[in-house]
Amino acid sequence: MSLRPRTPERQELAAFLRTRRERLSPAQVGLPTTMRRRTPGLRREEVAHIAGVGVTWYTWLEQGRPIDVSAHFLEQVARALRLDATERAHLFTLAHYRPPPIVPGGSPWATPELRRMLEVVAGPAYLATASMDVIAWNTALSAVFGDLGAVAQDDRNMLWLVFASAPHRAAIPNWEIDARAMLARFRVEFGRHRDDPAFLKLINRLQLASHEFHRWWAEQDVSLRANKMKGFEVSPVGRMELEQTVFLVEEAPDLRLVVYTPVDEESAAKIELLRREWRAR
Repeated sequence: MSLRPRTPERQELAAFLRTRRERLSPAQVGLPTTMRRRTPGLRREEVAHIAGVGVTWYTWLEQGRPIDVSAHFLEQVARALRLDATERAHLFTLAHYRPPPIVPGGSPWATPELRRMLEVVAGPAYLATASMDVIAWNTALSAVFGDLGAVAQDDRNMLWLVFASAPHRAAIPNWEIDARAMLARFRVEFGRHRDDPAFLKLINRLQLASHEFHRWWAEQDVSLRANKMKGFEVSPVGRMELEQTVFLVEEAPDLRLVVYTPVDEESAAKIELLRREWRAR
């Protein structure tokens, strides 16, 4: 057991667990309801039993004692208490853990609202996971960079396209600078998702597909300072200058909205021309 003193976070964690426990009725978790109870909700030992964790450890956690528990322990407690995604993330945060991602059907998904928002954006834009898998994109992105719908699903990843797709690589004049910056950001995300199969599979594939990736990955560079100004060579309109902005999606923290905004009127006109031609196809 840790000897750290109780902290405000631990007190907050204790209160949060207690209120979540007290709001659950025995019937909600399949327990008999015939027994009279002096206090509302479940008992601590009932939560521990449902979660499959030790009664003493759960009791200490709910009392705000300075103990260390694993992420698996917290996951079991979250399930036992029927926490929703927001409550679960809050539990992990209070316990000083980064919450493992919750992903419907095994992968993050783009809601209809997010897809509609993508089409409102004038410049190329897409939604991607933390591992840079692209899960949705707008018409402008297809018009400028090609239809990702025609790309095999395993290859529909920005890091893969930049390192292993010759057409995408050729469209980036400052390829090494941009590729290194993207890889350094990816490495930061990998540090947060070390056990995520999507990351591990992509890394293994890129090690075989790109000698630059293989060499640079061994350098261990990490950075969140993205090269925001991006130049692209796109046939038949030529070079355009875009500014990249990355937004986190509040409802799905492992999703990123990436938007490319033209920095001058010429680039904006080229995007609009390509978009009109794409829609006329």
